[in-house]
Amino acid sequence: MAVVTGASKGIGSGIAKALAQAGASVVVNYASSQRDADRVVEEISRAGGRAIAVQADVSKPAHIEHLFSETTQAFGRLDILVNNAGVYEWGPLEAVTEDLFHRQFDLNVLGLLLTTKEAVQRMGPDGGSVIDIGSVISSLLLPNSAVYAATKAGVDAITGVLAKELGPRNIRVNSINPGVIETEEVITR
Repeated sequence: MAVVTGASKGIGSGIAKALAQAGASVVVNYASSQRDADRVVEEISRAGGRAIAVQADVSKPAHIEHLFSETTQAFGRLDILVNNAGVYEWGPLEAVTEDLFHRQFDLNVLGLLLTTKEAVQRMGPDGGSVIDIGSVISSLLLPNSAVYAATKAGVDAITGVLAKELGPRNIRVNSINPGVIETEEVITR
């Protein structure tokens, strides 16, 4: 049983479908695009898989609790968490504001930590797997990506720390750092 955050489109949608094809029941998490999430669930169901869509903004603790409550109610257990939800906005230093900083850090870093914390509480004694979606941007250090690159460097650090912290509990924590991929959510200045 897998929860994929930010799974209504882009990379998350592909991950959700691949997990379902491999035999996992999947929770397709979305923040605002129910139509897209329902489409992913329908594609999984048509291919013979099991999936539900659950709305939750994973930068908000109450939403995270709702996400995992719905997950437990539908499937009874949790084996895999994919922390894919994220936002990015590129721009020069002059465009950095407190709001821009918090919008990206609250979802990309704090949301990942809080979602993982909740998921770990629901993984049984056999453990499970947490997969964090980072970005090659954390090491490329491209101009106009200071805030986003910092969030993804944070994902890299958190993944390494939690791999050591949760490993003794049979919970694997790994990251995937894809290259630049065109998705529906590109925001540039």
